[in-house]
Amino acid sequence: MSKTEKEMNNLSAEELYALAREREKEEAERQEQEFKEKREQLKAKRREIVARQRKELAALDREIRKLGGAVGRRGSRKGGRAGGTATIGEQLCEIVATQPEMTISEIREKAEETGVDTRNLSQALAYLKRQGRLASPRRGVYSAP
Repeated sequence: MSKTEKEMNNLSAEELYALAREREKEEAERQEQEFKEKREQLKAKRREIVARQRKELAALDREIRKLGGAVGRRGSRKGGRAGGTATIGEQLCEIVATQPEMTISEIREKAEETGVDTRNLSQALAYLKRQGRLASPRRGVYSAP
């Protein structure tokens, strides 16, 4: 018998239980540390993939712009601007400013002609109205303030 086995035989049940709990705790901490390291590795790998994807998307966006195409919302940068183009709100304000008053259908027609996304036109106009960038003299009619 080794020295540690003799010492283990001399321990009381409470001391053995405490020792077992301590070892369980150490094992749990060791396992948590392994999980933490693995999470960090996976997060680093994810960051690399996202960075590579952004570079590839930017290259594709540049090619699309070079060919005269518009880059969709998903390809644009935060803040609503992609390559210096006007935001949808700015484009809508410019369209409305061309006439004293315009109905929603007239704004939609002009926006589609200029290539502005009109899927959420009513919400965009309401937002511009709340901001004070557009005025609405009556329902469904907008004008520049």
